[in-house]
Amino acid sequence: MKVSKFGGTSVASAIQIKKVAAIVKADPSRKFIVVSAPGKRYDTDKKVTDLLIELAIAAIHKEEVEEKLFKVLDRYKEIAQGLELDDTICNVIEEDLRSRINKDQSILELFVDNIKASGEDNNAKLISAYFTSIGLDSQYVNPRTAGLLVNDLPERAQALPQAYDNLYALKHLSGVVVFPGFFGFTPNGTLRTFDRGGSDITGSILAAAVKADLYENFTDVDSVFCANPKVVNHPAEIEEITYREMRELSYAGFSVFHDEALMPVFKSGIPVCIKNTNNPSAPGTKIVAKRKNNKRPVTGISADNGFSILYVSKYLMNREIGFGRKLLQILEEEHISYEHTPSGLDDISVIVRSHQLDPEKEARIMSRVLNELKADDVHFRHHFSMIVIVGEGMNNSTGLAARAASAIANTGANIEMINQGSSEVSLSFGVQESSENKILRALYNEFFSAVTVG
Repeated sequence: MKVSKFGGTSVASAIQIKKVAAIVKADPSRKFIVVSAPGKRYDTDKKVTDLLIELAIAAIHKEEVEEKLFKVLDRYKEIAQGLELDDTICNVIEEDLRSRINKDQSILELFVDNIKASGEDNNAKLISAYFTSIGLDSQYVNPRTAGLLVNDLPERAQALPQAYDNLYALKHLSGVVVFPGFFGFTPNGTLRTFDRGGSDITGSILAAAVKADLYENFTDVDSVFCANPKVVNHPAEIEEITYREMRELSYAGFSVFHDEALMPVFKSGIPVCIKNTNNPSAPGTKIVAKRKNNKRPVTGISADNGFSILYVSKYLMNREIGFGRKLLQILEEEHISYEHTPSGLDDISVIVRSHQLDPEKEARIMSRVLNELKADDVHFRHHFSMIVIVGEGMNNSTGLAARAASAIANTGANIEMINQGSSEVSLSFGVQESSENKILRALYNEFFSAVTVG
């Protein structure tokens, strides 16, 4: 039994949805189909989710919403007509959207969540209707009915333990189950969306809950590449990768799979296969708990920007018990999560995602560090990228860090930070954002240019 998730580009148009139907028909073991909202049909197109955010903002500001509403409806109507469906499903979608627009706005985050989630929810209804029209035994299932329970605010949405027991019962439904991704419901019935990559998270949760044999994630590429193909020309494909490797790469910018989405299937030991909706016969990339060792120590290289560094210096810091804890507590009280904390005897750097900061918050943090921790120096630096080299074979490879550092040095870029993961699966370099692409290319040439991926 398989759970198959189809991303936004896979369900962006009638042509794409027909491909999805052919894939589902070709393999009766594809019992559960998780779908995203319609994505971009072409480069300059807008995702339905973006159109829904514009609609939500207009409703919040008490602006005229009809034009924005019909932009969303027109996308569904175009898909429905291309699938030769009658007006019934479009009427259902319009009624649903108008109902959502009129919901309570007292908590704006939840109001926007409700509008955004309609993209996946209504697309699942439409796709299920199309499956039925071509003779597939299919039914749409709403996450609330199925019991996909998530926690309440203020924490980010995560599935509650009882959600897995509730979803297990779906195994007994007949035919193909079409399930919308991206959202769940709190125990009191409030809709909440998952973080970015939310439909991937839903698919992973569902696969773990029904104890699937395989979780398929259909996207628009044949496989995962060793590096970003928009930066590196024709990078090598990865045939097999471990959960740990994929999570490290996803954390640092691999857009194919959101890092959090792997956790449910990882805990359940369910393999994942990333496949191409436009070329379903391609073997794709398999994500597994363990894989055969190969001669190449590095599996992939990724890069992500938008980082800032909080630098703190204090003489004899290493002898002061509790200094690090107090520093991180200040960040916690400012609702800031951290990524890395490289340190020396008298200094420590805390690397954070820049989107969590603003000038007022930075000034407050620096003031508290100076006054409460009696630091000698504290300041923020911005516009950093994290370059991450990942591979299960790295811990048995001598001189890898030196090779990487040398390749970076040859680009003329400066390394601001080096961090070796405790698992020895990853090695991270902090660099200026302006140097990101040339460093990525240099590292790829160092570790992959003469190697064929196995």
